[in-house]
Amino acid sequence: MEDIQLAPYNLAHFRRQPPRQFEADPLLQRQAARESNARSYPRRIPLALKAAQGLYVQDTREQLFMDCLAGAGTLALGHNHPCTLAAMRATLDSGVPLHTLDLTTPVKDLFVETLFEALPPTFAAEARIQFCGPTGADGIEAAIKLAKIATGRKGVFCFSGGYHGMTHGTLSLMGNLGPKQLPGSLMPDVQVLPYPYDYRCPFALGGETGIDAGLSYIGQLLSDPESGVPLPAAVVVEVVQGEGGVIPAPVRWLQGLRKLTRDHGVVLIIDEVQSGIGRTGRMFAFEHAAIEPDVLVLSKAIGGGLPLAVMVYREALDVWTPGAHAGTFRGNQLAMAAGTATLRYIRDEGVVANAERMGDYLMTRLRQLQRDYPCIGDVRGRGLMVGVEIVSTDAGQGRVPAGDGVLAKAVQQGCLREGVILELGGRHGAVLRFLPPLTIGSEEIDTLVEKLEIALAASLRR
Repeated sequence: MEDIQLAPYNLAHFRRQPPRQFEADPLLQRQAARESNARSYPRRIPLALKAAQGLYVQDTREQLFMDCLAGAGTLALGHNHPCTLAAMRATLDSGVPLHTLDLTTPVKDLFVETLFEALPPTFAAEARIQFCGPTGADGIEAAIKLAKIATGRKGVFCFSGGYHGMTHGTLSLMGNLGPKQLPGSLMPDVQVLPYPYDYRCPFALGGETGIDAGLSYIGQLLSDPESGVPLPAAVVVEVVQGEGGVIPAPVRWLQGLRKLTRDHGVVLIIDEVQSGIGRTGRMFAFEHAAIEPDVLVLSKAIGGGLPLAVMVYREALDVWTPGAHAGTFRGNQLAMAAGTATLRYIRDEGVVANAERMGDYLMTRLRQLQRDYPCIGDVRGRGLMVGVEIVSTDAGQGRVPAGDGVLAKAVQQGCLREGVILELGGRHGAVLRFLPPLTIGSEEIDTLVEKLEIALAASLRR
């Protein structure tokens, strides 16, 4: 196959291109004929991609797109960033074994050192790391297993709207009822709790009163001998729910949850598979609340775009026996090299601050758009993890209008025609999700919002 020469993709290039043509591509046709019916993204984003750089991807029809999905948040620095490419090339040229199970190498040692330097010092000082199978779901499976072994208890608390993977165990923690109903019996002893979704408060209260109600409910379950719910081994939580609709948990709620779990000896597992590594304007999203987990699960961006997952946890929990959690592909040296380069670049080049600044700017621009489009019910997020909830504008609705997944899908498709790749999430698939590379600039955000407005206007005219 001939080498692909990456074009110098930039905003000017994006703006100059002709209107997009979505003709049937032979690659997509062969994919549909040969791949599992479980394939998902190609149904909503029917593209065959051949090259990419930074924020931009190019398909086989030479069309250029702004990629605001970025591997579901995996590509913190965008596609083919020079620092990750250089790290991978150097690793290949070094002769280091690329597959090592959990045997150590200089590449692995440097990755661990760099990651621990990025963690809050008090957490890192008493932490251990477990390399898992290279998915976030396996990291969550390992965390649950560790908590059960360490506490001798079997229950797990999780939250409505949560997403922690698609394995048999993590499905039991999922908020979305569709996928979890198909396999039938799932992991037992799971209790789903209300998540602090202020726009649609599960207690119909909202604000500080809603936070108080949520914490009181959790506290009652943990302390009331008549609650009917045994004390769990762990609570699993996302600081910002991603697939659930980009819902950031309030700082005070997170602080209260940390206190409750600590007071009752329950392991707090924080899932930062998508929100970690600078995405929310902090290196780790839990830092917004000035708390620390007992177990932190990381994947996606931690491998610099390549498969990698780790669990970092308090040393006091390290009670399992050798081989208690294993996986053939937990020694991915290229991913560790790319991950080290990514972490160092994010740390040294002001990327976290840019994510915070550009996230604020993106939400400001989206809220300006909200004034002219009543179908934008809510704009929320942290850093460059942003959601826009599309709602029905029909008269006669209650306090909070219903989510409009049909309109959201039309807007998503309109954005694709305008050259912007977005994903949907949340209740009824009514939330437009923005996960661009953390290196995005203000001019690109201006263009992104302009394209979104064109798509909104066109969708509403239909």
